[in-house]
Amino acid sequence: MSYREPAPLSLPVTLTVAPISDAEHLAFVRARRSVNFVQTPAWGRVKTEWRSESLGWFDGGRLVGAGLVLHRPVPGLSRFTLAYVPWGPDIDWAGDVGAWLDPLAAYLKARGAFAIRLCPPVRTHTWDAAQVKGGVADPGVRRLTRLPDGHVDPTGAEVSRRLRAAGWLPQSPEDGFGAGQPQFTYEVPLVGRSEDDVLKAMNQQWRRNIKKAAKAGVEVTVGAASDLAAFHELYVHTAARDGFTPRPLTYFETMFAELSAEDPGRIALYLARYEGELVAATILVRVGGHAWYAYGASSTAKREVRGSNACQWAMIRDTLAAGCDVYDLRGITPTLDAADPHVGLIRFKVGTGGRAVRYVGEWDLPLRPLVYRAFDLYMRRRGR
Repeated sequence: MSYREPAPLSLPVTLTVAPISDAEHLAFVRARRSVNFVQTPAWGRVKTEWRSESLGWFDGGRLVGAGLVLHRPVPGLSRFTLAYVPWGPDIDWAGDVGAWLDPLAAYLKARGAFAIRLCPPVRTHTWDAAQVKGGVADPGVRRLTRLPDGHVDPTGAEVSRRLRAAGWLPQSPEDGFGAGQPQFTYEVPLVGRSEDDVLKAMNQQWRRNIKKAAKAGVEVTVGAASDLAAFHELYVHTAARDGFTPRPLTYFETMFAELSAEDPGRIALYLARYEGELVAATILVRVGGHAWYAYGASSTAKREVRGSNACQWAMIRDTLAAGCDVYDLRGITPTLDAADPHVGLIRFKVGTGGRAVRYVGEWDLPLRPLVYRAFDLYMRRRGR
């Protein structure tokens, strides 16, 4: 079985979908430049509340695509599951989408899935930092999608058209955060760039904060699993301050154990200390040429020493040194409205000088419409 980078298929071709082992899936991932970390076999072991399986797409005997599927039972109807494929599957999205997704639907329906939810890793638009900054400064532009400029990716538009035509239902709401994954993200491209290039592209505030942290004597180190308790204490403090529900410490312990076991360089904990006190902490995840800022925490006291900026700069420098193509700051909302409290998130991230990206978003395919409608009603009542 070959695990070389799959070439575009010469259609028409009949693809089949079948389970693959964790070892087969991981070998496929390692042969790619990158896939999202939530599409690695280890992620299925992190999401303990879901049942997971790795599936492969075969052209004859050749493995040409792979995906991690997470199964969640319907409350009260445990024999049916929602089959969820976050940021995947890893297939040729530029090809005939139906040739890839039809056998997936047949396989999952035969095994009790009432619906499939997937989030294709396919972008539709990008806006550079200058365009985003211009939109934030213009009171007449309130959303990224209203910016007059920006790069349009025709593959994304075609994937969306084909999904809709095949009966898939879009799940990404107006604010850009879907049922599970954000439709809009922010990233810093790294290909062909040096540390100086990246630093010069940042705005003045970011550069000033990085220098301020260094001048104050903030020290950033890469921690170990034994440091997770300290991270989590700061993370819970951050959640109380910023109004979100924190994950338990056991979640991060499992995440570190499973991702590290799959690849020792997959996950890292960064700790920023000022005068011996932990003032900021972040978690970095990397698969191949793609690195993600996964989680962050910061103290309310001593924010003036800019520990968060110091952590970010340390992670960016390390991803550059590792030869990564992109540093991904993950989700943003598309708002550019100064009166919207979410605009602070994009203002913080645009300071890195990167680019905003819109993806095709999450889509559902009902396989058992009655069960799907009952599930949808249940989720609406509980506010998703």
